Amino acid sequence: MNHALPTDSLALAATTARGLAMDAVHKSNSGHLGLPLGCAEIGAVLWGHAMHYCPHHPKWLNRDRFVLSAGHGSMFLYAWLHLSGYDLSIEEVSNFRQHHSKTPGHPESFMTAGVECTTGPLGQGVANAVGLAVSGQMAAARYNTADHQIFNHHIVCLAGDGCLQEGVAAEAASFAGHQKLDNLILIYDHNHVTLDAMADASQSEDTGARFAAYGWEVHSCNGNDMADFLRAFEAARDSKSGKPQFIVATTIIGMGIPEVAGTNKAHGEAGAKFIEADRVKLGLPADKHFFVSDDVKKFFAGHQKELEAAHGEWTKTYDAWKKANGKLAEELEQTKFPSAEELSAKIPEFPADSKIATRKAGSDVLQPICAAMPRVVGGSADLYGSTLNYINGGGDFFPQSRGGRNIRYGIREHAMCAIMNGLAYDGIFHPSGATFLVFADYCRPSIRLAALSSLPAVYIFTHDSVGVGEDGPTHQPVETVAGLRAIPHLDVYRPGDPEECAGAFAAAFSRPDGPTLLALTRQAVPLQTSLSAKERREGAIRGGYIAKKETGKLEWILMGAGSELQHAMDAAKQLGDGVRVVSMPCMERFDRQSDSYREEVLPKSCRNRVCVEAGIAQPWWKYVGLDGHTVTIERFGLSAPGNTVMKELGMTADRVIAAVKGKV
Repeated sequence: MNHALPTDSLALAATTARGLAMDAVHKSNSGHLGLPLGCAEIGAVLWGHAMHYCPHHPKWLNRDRFVLSAGHGSMFLYAWLHLSGYDLSIEEVSNFRQHHSKTPGHPESFMTAGVECTTGPLGQGVANAVGLAVSGQMAAARYNTADHQIFNHHIVCLAGDGCLQEGVAAEAASFAGHQKLDNLILIYDHNHVTLDAMADASQSEDTGARFAAYGWEVHSCNGNDMADFLRAFEAARDSKSGKPQFIVATTIIGMGIPEVAGTNKAHGEAGAKFIEADRVKLGLPADKHFFVSDDVKKFFAGHQKELEAAHGEWTKTYDAWKKANGKLAEELEQTKFPSAEELSAKIPEFPADSKIATRKAGSDVLQPICAAMPRVVGGSADLYGSTLNYINGGGDFFPQSRGGRNIRYGIREHAMCAIMNGLAYDGIFHPSGATFLVFADYCRPSIRLAALSSLPAVYIFTHDSVGVGEDGPTHQPVETVAGLRAIPHLDVYRPGDPEECAGAFAAAFSRPDGPTLLALTRQAVPLQTSLSAKERREGAIRGGYIAKKETGKLEWILMGAGSELQHAMDAAKQLGDGVRVVSMPCMERFDRQSDSYREEVLPKSCRNRVCVEAGIAQPWWKYVGLDGHTVTIERFGLSAPGNTVMKELGMTADRVIAAVKGKV
């Protein structure tokens, strides 16, 4: 595909893409025209000439991955996916932003073939692309051999001023430059416009110089001149600098609608009212909307044959590699996750006298899981010494050791989780990452997108409560767990002791269809021995279970999670034989259990209930009910030794007993 640039055919394709965007936004009366029109020539060069992909094999392992970080310009992506031959019909394009269509307002990876990442929140796609680049480098290091190169693709990302103003993009770009991710090409749609005003109202930096300072190689071009853009793109793709590549592509936003082109009004749908006349000026038929000419169809049909041929040649290489490297091929092609029970069985039981922090238990549990799942990779935001999630023997991911399983993200929590999303979107590796729980608020947008997109990411977040102690309220999460539990499709675990930790990790790493967050203690907690290790792990895997069954008539149910489970257990010993203790390490998994199981654990007939947790009460009311009581913390913490803080804020067995006796 190194033949001369077919300028006439690509110019016609660019006009066609502009027409599709105009028609879609006009029909839906909603959307963003600026980027799809301003970047039409960029799209024509990428999909019509420069990128390596295969529409009929959208998950081809060695395809170039394209990420639209500026996801509001989704019609850019939908137009080119349709024209290039992906499974996206003209009917779907015409149903832009409509219910049940494959063309939602912002691209969603699980909705549309060819959409690599769910984008829209600005800057996320830049960090996702960095994650895809990490995945590509890891895959090449682990699976390429001297005889067979099966991974040599590039990651191409298109971003605008809004993306690059966001902090997550800055964090990710700094990381990418330091890691020398030379398989990454970031195209900056430099149109001098943001939504509210021209870009100079909010920025005056030299963005190219900023990226050069990060360690990127920088190119400049006219993004509306196909030959000039191709020159810059090929220079980036073929560079031997060993650096990630940054292309400053100057464009005219809204090009094709002269009434708004080049102004911030072109960003959204302000130009839609002019499209009938302007379509004709572009050479599109006045009486045919969503029009694709036979010449454009013929051009892309021919281009598809070239792409299919390239895919076929790669397939021959892959088959030869597979024949010569059976064990590696088996590892790469493994798509089924082990069950939680299978993983749990690989984890040794903890000694009965164990009294360790769940972060330490997590470290112990992580090692056999990583041995059983060789594609699990980890990372930490400069906190391996505290989060204790280093994969022993896995090595570090660095430019000189791309096969390392441990990623040092630096103090970049937001980028870490967004980069993890990129790894998860790629699907080759299974990402996990760690920081202190209180910093989950830095990560929340990325965690939310992981949940939305059903990504199997695992967050190992430690220092999970006011038990952190001396660091004070800035580092003591109180509302954090409740806020995370509010995210749909995110499993949040607070295991109460080492054996629950084993069940929680097994559940997290066996989950193929969504993210899991593990909130772990810094302070030591005692091992509960009322049940066998197997029973307690199984209970944790189900999210909630009877940790101590009453020996007489059921009168009270005490519920606890995390390090406060011990207080419920101690209180039950003092309250008599009519008290049951229910451990609730993961509300989300418990809520997915059958009605009969949930009734068995929390029978509706018993309305005398008390919960205890070092956090706000809000998530517990669905279990406590109107007749129940909460022993929780409804204020920020304080700076003192952890035991003092816990006692001062009522995290004790005595407080639980007082709640049962109606004295709180």
